[in-house]
Amino acid sequence: MGTINSALSIVSQALDADQQALNVVANNVANANTPGYTKETPNWQENQPLNIDGVSIGQGVTETGSTSERDRVLESRLDQQQQLASASGSRLTGLNTLQALFTPDSGSSSSTAGDIGSDITSFFNSFSSLEANPTDNALRQSVLSTAGMLAGDVSNAAASLNSQRSALDQEAAGVTSQVNSLTSAIAQLNQQIQTTSPNADAGTLEDQRQNDLSQLSKLIGINQITTENNGLAITTTSGQLLLSGSTSYQLTTGMMNGVTDFFLGNTDITPQLVSGGGSLGGYLTARDQDIPGALTSLDQLAYSISTAINTQNNAGTDMDGVAGTAVNPLYIFSQPTVVAGSAASMSVVMTDPNHIAAASAGDGTGDNSNATAMAAMANQTIVNGQTPSNYYSNFVAKLGSTVSSVQTENTAQNASVTQLQTQNDALSGVNLNDEASSLTTFERSYQAASQVFAMLNTVMASAMNIGDQTAVS
Repeated sequence: MGTINSALSIVSQALDADQQALNVVANNVANANTPGYTKETPNWQENQPLNIDGVSIGQGVTETGSTSERDRVLESRLDQQQQLASASGSRLTGLNTLQALFTPDSGSSSSTAGDIGSDITSFFNSFSSLEANPTDNALRQSVLSTAGMLAGDVSNAAASLNSQRSALDQEAAGVTSQVNSLTSAIAQLNQQIQTTSPNADAGTLEDQRQNDLSQLSKLIGINQITTENNGLAITTTSGQLLLSGSTSYQLTTGMMNGVTDFFLGNTDITPQLVSGGGSLGGYLTARDQDIPGALTSLDQLAYSISTAINTQNNAGTDMDGVAGTAVNPLYIFSQPTVVAGSAASMSVVMTDPNHIAAASAGDGTGDNSNATAMAAMANQTIVNGQTPSNYYSNFVAKLGSTVSSVQTENTAQNASVTQLQTQNDALSGVNLNDEASSLTTFERSYQAASQVFAMLNTVMASAMNIGDQTAVS
């Protein structure tokens, strides 16, 4: 009877274990479409065998719970690649908006690319026309008209760049609340996991934490550090602590020099965030590097053309026979004093076409020497060692090259994200075919244990009724 009781105990445990395994499969199937859910597998443990007279007698099996099928290294690699792809993606958005300001009219990247390129050519061509007939009022008016078009397009481009920078600044500032919300949630999950599963997989809680980590990595570049009791510490890519255990550290903002800076405690970490990754890093790269670089190039163009033309015009004599002097300068453009801000403030201050000094100082009003000198500036290296048209053309080409490079980088990074996500899904995602196979296996195991249980029940009934099987059912 003791042997039959032992067998019944073993079979009962087998039935319980198979039932628990079937429950795990059912839970997997139910969560097949749940975002962030990680497939679970049942754990089997052999019961401690009995040793009787040197003979080891097995005591069956116990299902000790389930384990999520996760690869922490793979998840970390996926998070890292996501933050890179998010950074290049948000930067690319800013660059595409920036490039749209300077798209060539013809779709080419020639020296006449875009309105400003055409304006430069038209402006210097107007002096070439004027030198042929320096007393013609219509030609003089054409000089002021083309000068106004050039100044207007340059200053409008500068204003648009500043507006784009403000828009990017707002986008970057908006990331802060999302980052703080996620770090707070992760800190709470950390506390729950460390309390309930300090030495084992925490199942759903870890799924939630990993999902939040994935979202966080898209917003800001992070490093993950495993701590005691299954906890996590998270820093920015440059090492500033965002959370440790159950404590999160809030990212704050403040206005510095007209833009939003980011702080942890009293430390300004904006420079580190620029190259740190995540959409925040991409926005800041476009805001603090790409747009200021374009503005600097425009400022240099505006400053060089304005200064060179004003200097040359002031050296001549206008239609009224007035020579330019320090007391009475003959300026076509507003005269910049420094390079910075020259593009935004570029404008035509001359209103009377008679004040265009086409003649050289001391020569008659019909002379064209000074107009010839100003026309020749189109082919002189007056802008950082380059001609005005070549300088602008190279600026547009460099911008296009940057956009192309970031586009290629983003495409490659997104492909890597897709590849890593596929690998992770293959390991951790629910495959209904696999679950169907497991379901069949556990059902058959359960059926087999049930049949053994029925047989043992019959044997025990026969023993209790001295071989009469029908006496006890």
